[in-house]
Amino acid sequence: MGLGELGSPMAANLLDSGYDLTVYNRTPSKAEPLVKRGAQLASDPLEVAAKGGVVVSLLWDSDTTESVVTPEFLARMEGGVHVCMCTGSPEAAKRLARLHEEHGSAYVEAPIFGRPEAAKARQLAISYVGSQVAKDRVKPLLTAMGAHALFDMGEQPGIPTVLKQLGNFLIFSAASSLKEGLGIAESAGLDPTAAINMLTATLFPAPIYRDYGKAVAEKKHVDASPIPAKDLGLFRQLAVEHGQPNPITLMLLQLMSPSNQ
Repeated sequence: MGLGELGSPMAANLLDSGYDLTVYNRTPSKAEPLVKRGAQLASDPLEVAAKGGVVVSLLWDSDTTESVVTPEFLARMEGGVHVCMCTGSPEAAKRLARLHEEHGSAYVEAPIFGRPEAAKARQLAISYVGSQVAKDRVKPLLTAMGAHALFDMGEQPGIPTVLKQLGNFLIFSAASSLKEGLGIAESAGLDPTAAINMLTATLFPAPIYRDYGKAVAEKKHVDASPIPAKDLGLFRQLAVEHGQPNPITLMLLQLMSPSNQ
């Protein structure tokens, strides 16, 4: 369920790996390339749920995910596993895990780190939690979908979501710093490509600095997206819930407001 920029290549990877696949997307046309390759098209989220089967959802957020996990959906999922890969809230993850357990199915929380090109190259990183039986069952699927690095975080729901929110906060912080810093340095006469080459070979040998820094240095357009503001809003909510100061999060949210774009 969910054939966006990440869901589509991950579903294609499953087909390439020989899995039978039923796909659902709110906009059915996005499923056409997969259907042409042998996937079955579902007209309703309920059609992807089957007794003893595995459902993978990669929807916009927790609210969207919870809206499809209806009593009928849960009844159809008996004995199966729901792998949820959205960036949502830890509290929603706990609710969903509890609901599945009460209805005789399992819930594996597995948010993703990686852009669409990483999905196509099977270079995604995924942290996941759930019962050991459920995790053992879906681990080959996570690899087939494009994970090259899997991190088993135990059985406590919500933990991978907190990690995902933290990771995104650090990514957005780095990206904002690169854009500002390289702009200032270039205006003072520094070649931004030479700067990124040196810095990522020494002090900052990390993908976010290397890849985003290269895009900024080469003046490549980075598509505007509502995702950073959505995810930072979730991290801000997490900070408030736990009484933690979050001035950098607030600053980033302000920078990403439409008036500052």
